[in-house]
Amino acid sequence: MGVAADERQALSSLLRDLGPDAPTLCEGWTTRDLAAHLVVREHRPDAAPGILIPALAGHTQKVQDRYAAKPWGSLVEQVKKGPAKFWPTAIGPLDELTNTAEFLVHHEDVRRAQPGWEPRPADGTRDAAAWKSAKQAAKLNLRKAPVGVVLRTTTGQEAVVKAGPEPVAVIGAPIELLLFVFGRDAVHLEFEGDAAAVTKLQAVNRGL
Repeated sequence: MGVAADERQALSSLLRDLGPDAPTLCEGWTTRDLAAHLVVREHRPDAAPGILIPALAGHTQKVQDRYAAKPWGSLVEQVKKGPAKFWPTAIGPLDELTNTAEFLVHHEDVRRAQPGWEPRPADGTRDAAAWKSAKQAAKLNLRKAPVGVVLRTTTGQEAVVKAGPEPVAVIGAPIELLLFVFGRDAVHLEFEGDAAAVTKLQAVNRGL
């Protein structure tokens, strides 16, 4: 299996253990809401576009609410089984391409919303995937940052993801950088740069 598949299975196990009412880092969402979101994006072509397109979000929310009302065990099993057979990401390589960041981030959304969480131990394969995803997503998610942004891993890998004045280096393990790029603040990171520039970047990041 690949990273996306591994994270799917790990997230499914965690969801089953925590139950439907546990908190997540996704504002306003419990584990039930997050599970329903994952199922909608892989089974409902009529509703999935509303995840990204505000004008269609009302329909998406109605569909998601119907999935969320399903028995918890059934809903988690749908997450675990993955996309419908007609869905492009049912093909392994496309699953990795499309879902690696999705499941890495949402797995941590659930893990890190629980008391006493700690970062997972380093894993070469997972860390490489997280680093690749962080670099790719940063160019889109941080495009409005008013300062330059450099991502730097704790092992010295570096990528300029946003050119601009007052460059800020964001330093951490790959999964921490990925979560930062997706606007999460439950992360272990260091910042190098002018203090005002760091504050500007963090303010933009919180708005993602």
